[in-house]
Amino acid sequence: MADRFRLTLAQLNPTVGDIDGNAARAHAAWQDGRAAGADLVALPEMFVTGYNTQDLVMKPVFHQTAIAAIEGLARDCAQGPALAIGGPALVGAELYNAYYILAGGHITARVLKHHLPNETVFDEKRLYASGPVGGPYSVGDTRIGSPICEDSWYEDVAETLAETGAEFLLVPNGSPYYRGKLEVRQTLMVSRVVETGLPLIYLNLVGAQDDQVFDGGTFVVNPHGELALQMPLFEEAVAHLDMVCGEDGWTAQKGPLAHVPDLLEQDYNAMVLALRDYMRKTGFSKVLLGLSGGVDSAIVATIAADALGPGNVRCVMLPSEYTSEASLADAKAVAENLGCHYDFVPIAEGRAAITNTLAPLFADAQPDITEENIQSRLRGLLLMAMSNKFGEMLLTTGNKSEVAVGYATIYGDMAGGYNPIKDLYKTRVFDICRWRNANHRQWMKAPEGPVIPANVINKAPSAELREDQKDSDSLPDYPVLDSILDILVDRDGSISDCVAAGHDRADAQKVEHLLYISEYKRFQSAPGTRLSKKAFWLDRRYPIANRWRDRG
Repeated sequence: MADRFRLTLAQLNPTVGDIDGNAARAHAAWQDGRAAGADLVALPEMFVTGYNTQDLVMKPVFHQTAIAAIEGLARDCAQGPALAIGGPALVGAELYNAYYILAGGHITARVLKHHLPNETVFDEKRLYASGPVGGPYSVGDTRIGSPICEDSWYEDVAETLAETGAEFLLVPNGSPYYRGKLEVRQTLMVSRVVETGLPLIYLNLVGAQDDQVFDGGTFVVNPHGELALQMPLFEEAVAHLDMVCGEDGWTAQKGPLAHVPDLLEQDYNAMVLALRDYMRKTGFSKVLLGLSGGVDSAIVATIAADALGPGNVRCVMLPSEYTSEASLADAKAVAENLGCHYDFVPIAEGRAAITNTLAPLFADAQPDITEENIQSRLRGLLLMAMSNKFGEMLLTTGNKSEVAVGYATIYGDMAGGYNPIKDLYKTRVFDICRWRNANHRQWMKAPEGPVIPANVINKAPSAELREDQKDSDSLPDYPVLDSILDILVDRDGSISDCVAAGHDRADAQKVEHLLYISEYKRFQSAPGTRLSKKAFWLDRRYPIANRWRDRG
């Protein structure tokens, strides 16, 4: 039996569908491991295809191409360490989520995922068959068990691997971020270590795919629950880990323990990475957005500047007669503080033309929200025209509070390709703005310092679509609204739960009503960064035509 085993852990960022590119990245990691004297180079779950593929993986030509790429890697990596990589597998007519071990020019082992997640962002039961619970595989004289992602959340797979001779556990993951996820993972993995008595290596993807962010944070836990290695969150990294076998079995030698940032920083980093990857992986390099002088567009502009660099961000102020002088000054200050391009495009002339066009039809009707929405939709039209002309993706700027209750205009301020703050409640927007003003990190491309003026954060929120308008004219104050939404959306609570928490029953019923009647807007809204376990779209899926109301 060997008494030392070196692993190279590659926490990398694949791109869904870029099979050749992902295979090339795997090969480069293998070369790093070979240079470091590794016995095994390990990559995360479904790395060769990118993750999460959704239904793309069921397309025969796609999964056949991915399997062929893995076979090609086996041939290309024949002289050196073994390579472990996630990808699809075909057994008969069944498709599996698999983990391949490549050595000596061949596929020497293949693990098939047993527990298939079928909640929140995952639909794996409709994509894959469930594999059998098997034993460990061998790399040289060392026997390794690899529960694939969800398999490690249950006792049975890890215990079977321990009982059949695994010397340590290597867990490949495609585990997406939500607030507090790292602590959840570590708690569960400590349980697997305590149950089996084996050290455990938790290897996770990093990078963003549509609304999901994979936050990396690879870690290693020794017997008795001691943390031996912590790789960074939200960035690519490669680590070389030495496993040593002594009288009491295998342990991991201690390595660096990367700093784990607080939850505000994690959320902000997730939004920056999500936008950066969404742009890169869809082929865009520049963005534009409507900059209103309010807090939501200010933080979106800041996220965009940090993700892409200020020179790739166009901020556009589109004032009407209801736009205050303070908003004009605040919007320009945000753009100047960030160093972004700033355009000033008044909408009065266009609005007058639309009003005159509709006048014969609206002659006998009183002005109402229709006229307010015309302003928003005209802004959307102008911004989309600029997006088309300049090849810049339009960002939307609606926070989760507004998205929840429909306090946004479909085909107006909801128009655009991506929304970084879609899963960020308004009260947390304020917190994130204050955090960014006080903090700067090396992964941010915009200037440091208080880039969002205090007045933008402190003034009463307003859509400025009519005289003296305030958001509180139509909605409960945001601390109240967000507390009710947390109960109804994030905790799936009832009206009675809201009342028990101290909220007015009429407020709770109004918010619930707005939540349900706005589903059609969310159905047509841009994707946005997932930060919670109840993000709209993949996590929370409700019918558009819905008569249910909680009468409790």
